[in-house]
Parts: sequence; structure tokens; C-alpha cells
Amino acid sequence: QVQLAESGGGLAQPGESLRLSCAASGLTFSSYMMAWFRQAPGKEREFVASITRLGTTYYTDSVKGRFTISRDNAKKTMYLQMNSLKPEDTAVYCCAPRVYPRSNYYSSSEYDYWGQGTQVTVSA
Repeated sequence: QVQLAESGGGLAQPGESLRLSCAASGLTFSSYMMAWFRQAPGKEREFVASITRLGTTYYTDSVKGRFTISRDNAKKTMYLQMNSLKPEDTAVYCCAPRVYPRSNYYSSSEYDYWGQGTQVTVSA
């Protein structure tokens, strides 16, 4: 049974940093691309970043240069370092493994397993 546990969210002021973690179990973590998505109130879930099993990274334009995705395959954990946070980064952040590639890595429909998410709120 695939289980994903996100942590590290919280309240931050604009310009501050947070580091999210995603601990995975029930799957061969090192074999899959992993991704972060986020969903703000009243909006659809959107792609944030992803990392292939070999470490190639992809980011949505709005976070490039501010967020860094990484993974530790030995710990079965993925991270998202978020710097220079903005109010528009406020959302619930979820991680997901891309177990059954079908289409585009940035589409949420590409992912079958999700964690509960961790709330990130950026406000002065």
C-alpha cells in the first residue's frame, strides 16, 4: 500500500523560507519520478515541481529560481525548499509518485497516489 506523508508546512511571511518533506512507503521510491503539486482555495490543483529518479528537475515558471526540489532515495524522502515565498504560494502542497506514466508529467491526472498534503500560508 502506497503511503505518502507530507510535512513542513506552516505560516511564513513574504520573503521567508520553508522546507517541505514527503516521506514515502509501500513503493520502490527510487524507481519513480516524484512531484509536488499545490491547490489553493477555489483553484484547481497545479503542478509545482518534479524530479526524475536520476535527479532531473522540472519547475513551473512561477517558482523557478525560488523553489528547489530534491530527493534522498535511501531515505525514501523528497523535499521542496521554498525561498522568497510570496502570498500567491499559499496552498495545500501534496506529493505524488508517477507510477504509471501515461501522458504529461505536469498533469495531475498522471498521478494515482496522493498524500494528505501540508498547508503553506504566506501572509504578513
